[in-house]
Formats: sequence, C-alpha cells, structure tokens
Amino acid sequence: MGRAKLPRKSTSIDMTAMCDVAFLLLSFFILTTKFKPSEAIAVTIPKSVAAKVAPSKDFVQVIIDKDGKVFLEIEDESIKETLGNALNNTKNLGMDVKAFKKALFYGAPFGNLRAFLELPEDQRKGNLLPGIPVQDTAHNELTDWMAQVLSAYQGKKPFFLLKGDNLAKFPAFKAVITAFKKNDILKFQMVTSPEGVPVGTDLWKKAQSGEKRDE
Repeated sequence: MGRAKLPRKSTSIDMTAMCDVAFLLLSFFILTTKFKPSEAIAVTIPKSVAAKVAPSKDFVQVIIDKDGKVFLEIEDESIKETLGNALNNTKNLGMDVKAFKKALFYGAPFGNLRAFLELPEDQRKGNLLPGIPVQDTAHNELTDWMAQVLSAYQGKKPFFLLKGDNLAKFPAFKAVITAFKKNDILKFQMVTSPEGVPVGTDLWKKAQSGEKRDE
C-alpha cells in the first residue's frame, strides 16, 4: 500500500511588522542626524602620507587661508564661554558672550570682535573677513589669543592643530608658530589630506617590514 502524501502548503511570513520597524528606524536616523555644515573658510590642505588622524574633540585649530589670513576655531563650547568672559574683562570688548560661544570660528581683530559677532551667518565668511592680525611681532594678536585659550583650559592641554592652505605664504605660518612658541606650545599637528605611501619608497618599505613583523 502506497504511503499517503501530505498536501504541501506554502510558507507565508507577515513582513508588515518588520517593515514598520525598518521605516521607524530610518525616520529616527534621518531626523536625528546632524550634517556637517559647509566650511566658512575655504582651505585646500596639502597631501601627506601621514596616517595619524586629527582629533575631533577637545581641539584648538588655527586656520590659514590662501591669502594668509588667520582664523581660530575652538571645539569646546564651555571653554569658549570662559574665553569670551575673560576677553570682555581683560580687553573691555563689551561683546555678547552667548554669540561668542555659538560662533564657529573667530576672524577679526580684538577691536572689531563685537562687530564680527553681530554679522549675519551668510556674511561671516573667510573671504569677507580681515582675520586675526599677525603682521609682525608687534602686531601678532594670535599670541594674546593663545595665552587666553591656555588660561581658559586651566592647565589642561588641548590638541593644537594648524590647518594651512596650499597657497598660503611662509610668513603667515611663521607668525602662527611664533605665537605658539611665545606661549610654550611646542607640540601641534598639521592637518593634511592623507594619501597612500608611494610604492618603493623608504617609508613604504618600512611599512611593509612592519606588517611582516605583525604577522
């Protein structure tokens, strides 16, 4: 007697709940994602083969554009608030500390800092601003900026970054480094665009030998 065959039934999976969860997650990430704002200071940084990544937190960055104008960017808002109050007290600027705290960067002489903060965001662009004066030793306001920044950090050492345009001239870099040295800032990192190590160079051979030892 032949074995009775059971009727085959197709498996049915209700995907409605999973689709709902997927769309909820997608909506959550879209609504909570913060997109990086476009840079107000256009800088074409040089390329290098350095593998060290610039820190994204607790940094103080000096920017030099192609015209040699100098700007300052500070990441920590609490430090910026402390710095703004200190500048008001020591230099009698009378500026809005809340506006100073929210500013993405600073690029004006101390005497014009209040007017700089009152500018609309669309006018606060690097090519429209004078930058921090660093003409010579007697008129290098970045030296005062660095002293006030170190004081605001109260003994803690932030990461100091120097981001310069490919077309910037040497005197601007020299003025920034002079401001660093006068405040005993002897360690800073150059921001560059990383690229692969050229094959056959000594650095490439060193990297290759290092990989073999790791294996």
